[in-house]
Amino acid sequence: MREAHAHIFQLGRSLTMLDCSACDSRDAMIESIAAHSRTLKPNQWVLAHSARPEAWSDTRWPTRQELDRAAGGRPVCAWCFDYHALVASSSALEHAKIDADTKIDRGIIELADDGTPTGVLYELAALRLWDSVPEPDADARKSLVLSACKHLESLGFSEVHDLKSQAWLGPLLSELRDANKTTLSFELFPLIPDLEATLATRDQWESDQLKLAGTKIFTDGTLNSRTAWMLDPFTDSGTTGTPMMTPSEIDGAMEYSRSHNLPVAAHAIGDGAVRAVLESIERTRCTHMGARIEHLELVHEDDIPRFQELGVIASVQPCHLLPDIESLRAAVPDRLNRVLPLRSLLESGLIAGESLLFGSDVPIVRADHEDSIQAAVHRRRAGMDESEAIGYEQRLTESEAIKCFG
Repeated sequence: MREAHAHIFQLGRSLTMLDCSACDSRDAMIESIAAHSRTLKPNQWVLAHSARPEAWSDTRWPTRQELDRAAGGRPVCAWCFDYHALVASSSALEHAKIDADTKIDRGIIELADDGTPTGVLYELAALRLWDSVPEPDADARKSLVLSACKHLESLGFSEVHDLKSQAWLGPLLSELRDANKTTLSFELFPLIPDLEATLATRDQWESDQLKLAGTKIFTDGTLNSRTAWMLDPFTDSGTTGTPMMTPSEIDGAMEYSRSHNLPVAAHAIGDGAVRAVLESIERTRCTHMGARIEHLELVHEDDIPRFQELGVIASVQPCHLLPDIESLRAAVPDRLNRVLPLRSLLESGLIAGESLLFGSDVPIVRADHEDSIQAAVHRRRAGMDESEAIGYEQRLTESEAIKCFG
């Protein structure tokens, strides 16, 4: 099987972090962080992932003050499962030099009624905090990548696409393959700013089983954070999300990537972002060269046939439907028939496993392919009644869903 959307290094790192996916309330998350903190050495950060406040009865994040008390003052960085929002303790914010007066383009610092940061950060503000966290050294990095590879192999995958490849990842994966530490084959998609550094060593590591396959851009945020770029406002927030790139910036990325004979893989969750990418592909004439749109959680019906017409690959993670059900019902209850329009994409001419690909976005959610099959075929979590399905008319057959991993 092929895992068409993964983050290998972050997967390896997540395997060493506190998993908050089982926390069903703010108090449970605070207690989990407190217990985990007691197992750490004196200067270690508390790093956590997979918090899902949207699914709690009280959807408020813990405050930085609550994290301060739980972790005894040590730095805390706890990601939302979608990795587009996090909550940080006071010492973590101070370490990242983030306060009430900090301005971060395309980033949001949530403020309390008294004007001080709550600790919750969105988009590029969250990345600013994460970038300040001490990085693992070279030996630890190698161990983390190897752990991720072994994890993906254990799930039955033979090919993995990494959709935010660090410049050092190609050489490291080549080393692991040469030492027979992994049998996986890889396709790498570095961010545009990392492309030159990746190209500088390409001749040293690229092979038939390890390829530089394209570049990666982020055009919007996520549904849970209400930062996905929408054509029409979210029902509950009245906003249309947070575009992370302008149309001219998307055009520039398309043209720059094409100058190196590489296609772009574009993160686009909202229907506004999907349309912006399709229009850029058409405008820059980057058609039929392997361009991909990743996620496409909502697509306007007028844009469905454009994938086939422009030769664009739909790289979808159906498994996201399972944790997103509450957010979808709250944010886009009038558009649920346009959520993950898999049946419409196939009927428009896309081919399962060739131009319609499935992946997971691990470690955003787990990489088990059964989750995507459950979502694609049943359009709801196991145990839910059919009446609770999201966009049931867009379901696939099980055989069709399996082909998308081929």
